[in-house]
Amino acid sequence: MKKKEYLKSIALGIILCGMVACTEKTTQTTTEENNTNLQNIKEMKYSKKYTNADFYTDGKFNEDVAIQAYKDMFEFYGVPFTPLMEKDMWVVDFGLGDFEHIGMGGIFWVNDAEHNYFAHAIYLLPDQMIPEHAHVKTAYAPKFESWMVTKGWAYNFSEIGEETPNPPTIPALHGPIKSKNFIKQELGEVVHLKKEASFHFLMAGPEGAIVDEWASYHDGAGLRFSNSKASL
Repeated sequence: MKKKEYLKSIALGIILCGMVACTEKTTQTTTEENNTNLQNIKEMKYSKKYTNADFYTDGKFNEDVAIQAYKDMFEFYGVPFTPLMEKDMWVVDFGLGDFEHIGMGGIFWVNDAEHNYFAHAIYLLPDQMIPEHAHVKTAYAPKFESWMVTKGWAYNFSEIGEETPNPPTIPALHGPIKSKNFIKQELGEVVHLKKEASFHFLMAGPEGAIVDEWASYHDGAGLRFSNSKASL
């Protein structure tokens, strides 16, 4: 091989090695960036965006704004807002005028008296609670229910059991509660009502919560709130 060709060969080899090294470095950098982005996504948490100033217009509960608040949470958690939800989803402040802290959204997927079964999705905005309540016997047996958190997490309160220390703050407009025993119900956990006709309630954590509920038939006539001012 002539000297000139030999030098050209060495130069080409150096260039190719540099290109390979550069490619490997770029691939490594891209992988590290992707891992960082995935980690950031995992660490992102939903947080409160709406207050009572948004939910009430001239003192009247604005259901459209309430639904929009839930839709914002659905978008964050990747929950599609389906035509059925558009048609049948409901929101309620239980007449207490503090939807930011006391209220819920939901949809009854099924409520079948003949076959005695019920399926419900519960939607709670950050730090929002359902008023304490019980389901008593009517023409039907007291509703018995189980819950599974599918997004976020929630406090699950019951009047059965010893008082749990360091509870979250109960909104002033709700008033006193009978349910002093609670657990932090994490994503994917299933919790059952401890006793038929016992008082209980759910309160979302600061990230909000979406909860699946399965139960026996829900007869609205058997619903009892511990706060006599609460109503549907």
